[in-house]
Amino acid sequence: MDQRIYDNYVQILHSELVPALGCTEPIAIAYAAAKAAEVLGARPEHLTAHCSGNVIKNVQGVVVPNSGGLKGIEAAAILGALGGDAGRELEALQDVRPEAVAETSKLLGTGYCTCKLAEGVANLYILVQAECGAQKAAVEIVNRHTHISRIWKNDGIIFQDESFRAASPGADKDLLNLRDILSFADEVDLADVRAVLDDQIAMNMAISREGLDHSYGACVGQTLLSAYGDDVKVRACAMAAAGSDARMSGCPLPVVINSGSGNQGMAASLPVIEYAKELKVDGDKLYRALVVSNLVALHQKRYIGSLSAYCGAVCAACGSGAAITYLYGGDYEQISKTIINTIANVGGIVCDGAKPSCAAKIASAVDAAILAHHMSAHEKFFKSGEGLVQEDVEKTIENLGYVGRVGMKSTDEEILKIMLGEEPDGEKE
Repeated sequence: MDQRIYDNYVQILHSELVPALGCTEPIAIAYAAAKAAEVLGARPEHLTAHCSGNVIKNVQGVVVPNSGGLKGIEAAAILGALGGDAGRELEALQDVRPEAVAETSKLLGTGYCTCKLAEGVANLYILVQAECGAQKAAVEIVNRHTHISRIWKNDGIIFQDESFRAASPGADKDLLNLRDILSFADEVDLADVRAVLDDQIAMNMAISREGLDHSYGACVGQTLLSAYGDDVKVRACAMAAAGSDARMSGCPLPVVINSGSGNQGMAASLPVIEYAKELKVDGDKLYRALVVSNLVALHQKRYIGSLSAYCGAVCAACGSGAAITYLYGGDYEQISKTIINTIANVGGIVCDGAKPSCAAKIASAVDAAILAHHMSAHEKFFKSGEGLVQEDVEKTIENLGYVGRVGMKSTDEEILKIMLGEEPDGEKE
């Protein structure tokens, strides 16, 4: 295949499939706070965290990892500033000391940290300011969870990344398309991607097993296995759900993310791993299938953006469904139909924040993707003109991306109002 596309796809996988500890929004806040404290050079006497609505939505209902069960922006910012390691980015809270957790608990609700809604900013926006006496430092994150766009020290900008307006600087996702993704999966030198995929397999399987072995959240993964048995379809849904059960409830194990999301990283990988085990394929085939799943998920998400009212688990599940069809030897047409069938079924799931119920949404999306696979294997598919479906898979993906990014913008705003306890606009009429 074209070398430029090949190199770009390798770069996309390396830049996107990175480890993260806990839900990526609170960890991004902790990372920004840790960096602000580092730049300040002293223990902050006060913090201010400005966050976009989508970030607030995804922090409100999840446990901050290694926090002793604390939730929310305030907890993430304080713990990051007092005990985080900015050098570890999305694993900034990996080695938090007990003293920092205890101090964070004492400071919650005291006014030590002020949280504010940032308006007129990117969907993924975090600005944390740390103060000590007359000294101030601030760190801004835009569009990607680890993308520090600007750093201030005492009201002067000491760092600015001019690419901060780009959603994914350095890797051109506009080059993604299904035909090239499948060609790349078939041709890629596995030495170029093996390390990131090994991490994805090891880390995501570990947290999934943790979710199955212990009670986290609503125990969706455990419930699926106890209620429906353990055939491959149930296991595929349960493994992905169990990882989310654990992650949303503060399990201190890292996951390898996709599209900036650990839930999406698990939904794009764990079902594929289960089907590879069932089919007894060799390791190389599993790696190639994971390439398909991850890139298909990223391809869809690029139209929607980092955060929106559209549940990204659907994009990730589409990736898994495509990869499962690939494992069964499906060709371009069959894989296209798997993606289209999944989108036509569960393309309307809304994101109302990160929380334990994400596990159930993952299970539903993966279940739909497996149904879509079996339909395509028997030449059954939803046809062009039925809702958002077009005969061309690329156009179908683009249509749904437009709905998720533009059409659901007002939905996102109303969800946020409800979550913040405000009166929805519809009630004022």
